[in-house]
Amino acid sequence: MEHSVGQVAGFAGVTVRTLHHYDGIGLLSPGGRSHAGHRRYQDADLDRLQQILFYRELGFPLDEIAALLDDPDADPQARLRRRHALLSHRIAELQRMAAAVETAMEARRMGIDLTPEEKFEVFGGKDPERYAQEAEQRWGGSETYAESQRRTARYTKEDWQRMQAEAADWGERYNALMESGEPATGERAMDLAQEHRSHLTTWFYDCTPAIHRGLGEMYVADPRFKAFYESMRPGLAEHLRDAINANAERQE
Repeated sequence: MEHSVGQVAGFAGVTVRTLHHYDGIGLLSPGGRSHAGHRRYQDADLDRLQQILFYRELGFPLDEIAALLDDPDADPQARLRRRHALLSHRIAELQRMAAAVETAMEARRMGIDLTPEEKFEVFGGKDPERYAQEAEQRWGGSETYAESQRRTARYTKEDWQRMQAEAADWGERYNALMESGEPATGERAMDLAQEHRSHLTTWFYDCTPAIHRGLGEMYVADPRFKAFYESMRPGLAEHLRDAINANAERQE
């Protein structure tokens, strides 16, 4: 099949100007032309565009993308393995950073006695104190907030690293669960929702099924919490909320 430049722009979510630019620099030249000389993109062109956009999302400059795609020694299977490795690394980095943000936002003021170097080592470029004032304003009068403060004030750098490793491992398994098509009301989804609740209870405060339900709704309603879970997998915030509700019903 052949497609016009406007159709391809709509498919890929890019502008016609971008496609013209890619053609102009030889990165993506359409395989055909209409009788009037208009660009006509074929299936192979769409496959190449998909690869271009993938590498662009990872921050590769256009000249490096061209070199990668035009490498005569790279077979298609090798390219797929490279893309998988790059994407896996990006996912791991995003999960690590997102875990730091969630830790900071989970209804408590962080009383961490770490040096700036240790904070950077544990949380990367995300400062866990950024959300401290808001957390205190929203939950400062609650017992759960006070209990979380008491606990986190004692945590060492190793504690925070172990906590984030647990959260990242949970995220990978939840992503795999959704990949398999498990519904939010399925046993495995409810088990991971229960593990999520146990994680909060272990590290921060006694997270009852009722409190967990409230958090699940916040994960969907609050743009920042939703962005955290959506960074792991699109649709995960709603799926987790529904799994939390299903698990709460099972527990109750």
